[in-house]
Amino acid sequence: MSRPVLVAIAGGSGSGKTWLADWLRRLIGPRAALRLAQDDFYRDRSAVPAPRRAGLNYDHPGALDWEAFEAALRDLRAGRPCRLPAYDFATHTRVDATPLEPRPLVIVDGLWLLRRPSVRHLFDLTVFLRCPEPERLRRRLARDIAERARTAEAVRAQFRATVAPMHRRFVEPQARWADVVVDYPLRTADLLRLGEAVWHVLRPRAAALPAAARRWFRAGFRALLPPGLTPSFA
Repeated sequence: MSRPVLVAIAGGSGSGKTWLADWLRRLIGPRAALRLAQDDFYRDRSAVPAPRRAGLNYDHPGALDWEAFEAALRDLRAGRPCRLPAYDFATHTRVDATPLEPRPLVIVDGLWLLRRPSVRHLFDLTVFLRCPEPERLRRRLARDIAERARTAEAVRAQFRATVAPMHRRFVEPQARWADVVVDYPLRTADLLRLGEAVWHVLRPRAAALPAAARRWFRAGFRALLPPGLTPSFA
């Protein structure tokens, strides 16, 4: 396989990074594309007493295991398997690690993908999602209550104390380094513009893509999105 293409999707917590990464992966096909979440590379806090873990600042870039994250990206970029840790947000500990095989397209989403030059320069395309704070808080409430065993009061308190100020300090400034900046609300035209940018970096490796994905890319994005992949913007 020729060298995989790495695409970064950066943005604040609740900005829609995961949805967009999954949408792109489904569009291109799971045999040709994979998604990697920067969130899986948070530092293991099992050595910290459980009562203290919740008080740590997980919205500061220092909370991430940058060495392991960059090593995984370099392995995937070189076409080698990497070790993918699994992070439990309820306990703030790593629970497992599995091998991850590269694909022609590797889509990475995370808060701080563009902050470090050594990491930023590993990507062939960089995308930044801008989303207003009230909408990000609404989405974070829904996610953390349903998936991370948090209470609404705890989510709001964390958002005020660390999420919002760290976003302004470390996340929002990354837009200056993005090849494509997409603003909320996301529209079909934005997806088509992003699709064109992805096709630009994927074109030399088009033979590795499923036939359906190649047909859609080569149509010049003037046709409707494939059935089942048109998003709801309600």
